Amino acid sequence: MYHDLSNRPADKRAGFARWLASKDCTGCWKAARDADSESKEVWLATKRAAEKEAAAAWATQFDMPPLEGPAKTLDWGERSRHQLMTAAHTMLVVEGAWDEADWAELEEKARSITRAGWWIDQRDAEGTDLLELLEAAGEDDHGTENPFR
Repeated sequence: MYHDLSNRPADKRAGFARWLASKDCTGCWKAARDADSESKEVWLATKRAAEKEAAAAWATQFDMPPLEGPAKTLDWGERSRHQLMTAAHTMLVVEGAWDEADWAELEEKARSITRAGWWIDQRDAEGTDLLELLEAAGEDDHGTENPFR
């Protein structure tokens, strides 16, 4: 299906296009919904519960602070942070040239970002971009106990 994005502000187009790409057309959506919505809901709930458990265990293991924000964004933010940090560690340390000291510095910067929305916004980022993203984070993205202010 074709969508004209020219009426959207330039800085809103990419996010809207990403959102559109993740959606089925109306006909496909209705067919899928009618076909098997209950089992999909169960599958998604099970998947989200497992992701939440993994993110919580990871946050505890690596001493990550709780995230702040609206209640409905906290779990998503935790999952997004876990996925991005795990991807970054794999790309930078396991497969890359970083040593544990380099990673410890990045990890400390990541601890200072406690706004769940920031982590959600970065969910599609490459792990190799994490350091740059952390350094570009605004003051509002840091928690109330931010030692880097």
